[in-house]
Amino acid sequence: MQLFSQRKGIKPVKSVMQVDGMDDDLRNRLWNALCTFYWDRVPVMEAISDYEWLHLLLLKIWDEHFKRPIDTIGHFWTDAFRKIREYYFDCKWNEVYDFTEFIANNDDDKSNSADFMDFCNNILEEELSAYRFVGGIILQTTSEAEITEIEQAIETPFTPVNEHMKSALDRLADRKSPDYRNSIKESISGVEALCKLITKNPKATLGEALDIIERENEVKIHHALKRAFDSLYGYTSSADGIRHALLDEPNLYFEDAKFILVSCSGFVNYLVAKSSKARIALGK
Repeated sequence: MQLFSQRKGIKPVKSVMQVDGMDDDLRNRLWNALCTFYWDRVPVMEAISDYEWLHLLLLKIWDEHFKRPIDTIGHFWTDAFRKIREYYFDCKWNEVYDFTEFIANNDDDKSNSADFMDFCNNILEEELSAYRFVGGIILQTTSEAEITEIEQAIETPFTPVNEHMKSALDRLADRKSPDYRNSIKESISGVEALCKLITKNPKATLGEALDIIERENEVKIHHALKRAFDSLYGYTSSADGIRHALLDEPNLYFEDAKFILVSCSGFVNYLVAKSSKARIALGK
């Protein structure tokens, strides 16, 4: 029997977030960044020795990164460029990150290096990579724990919840036109849908449903946790909040929508576990 995600055609979250791999779009765009900040600064037929910065960088690449004899670099940039390009497009996804990080940290022009890392971070965000340049090194910013929470939340036994959480992920993962505003709406709606099932009140808002859950005390939620989600719901329901149809929040970013998705996924999984422990029969 196919899992819900397979039936709905959802890609594995690790694939969507590019945790254990790299698609062609991301690899190509990081190469374009290298071209923009480094390779295109030298005409292909020029002698390497005419460009001191390039000569020093290639010596470091061949000696410290490739660990190849430096007399195989060649005299002209066209030869070295061809070898670097072949390596880049043949190497494993993690080695692309190794190489990109090496270049950034071996550029004697610190201003250029900083601009390059900022440029790469924009690409990494747009292509939903789980990694970013932080302090000069590439670090994973989407943890295994976060991935697990999202995966669980889009595969609960409850279709309305799954559909909202999947929609939140899809809107976050749209690389051409990410919709952070509505991703946040869908994440909150996923929690709300589950709370309606728990309270058996299809007309309750999230705030109302949380009050009922706390008052009836069958699903034991810590008051501080309930208050935190009350506050989050208040933000998303206020005049300046995400759900207000007349306003368009101008300052929403990937990290905002991802934080809400992970937080709501965790809360969904928490409520499912609590409801199961309380032996509450939920509709689907």
